[in-house]
Amino acid sequence: MMQMDTLADAMSAILNAEKTGKKTVTVKPASKMIANVLRTAQRAGYLGELEFIENHRGGMFEIQLLGRINKCGVIKPRFPVKKDHFEDEERKYLPARGFGILILTTPEGVMTHEDAKEKAIGGRLLAYIY
Repeated sequence: MMQMDTLADAMSAILNAEKTGKKTVTVKPASKMIANVLRTAQRAGYLGELEFIENHRGGMFEIQLLGRINKCGVIKPRFPVKKDHFEDEERKYLPARGFGILILTTPEGVMTHEDAKEKAIGGRLLAYIY
């Protein structure tokens, strides 16, 4: 079966593993985009240890879950957001102000919406986690 959106598949696998109470989850295939999103979620405290495993089929990630994710998903289409319009997107995708993160790609790399606010840069929305 062909995978169309590997980031959405990765987020879905993480959410399903969290809901069933698992401690680890394997996400495959691996990509730079998935790696950057996972590292951003790890820095925000939603994921534990990340390990890349090379299997000669694109690789995969072994992720330690901490049980802190209530919901996560991708944002399609990847809407552009200006530096002063993060509040609108927070209202759309997060349950409360200051609860959860939006992950976006910017000219300076993948980061949370809070980091982008501090640096005063915009970007395109990729995912949300709370």
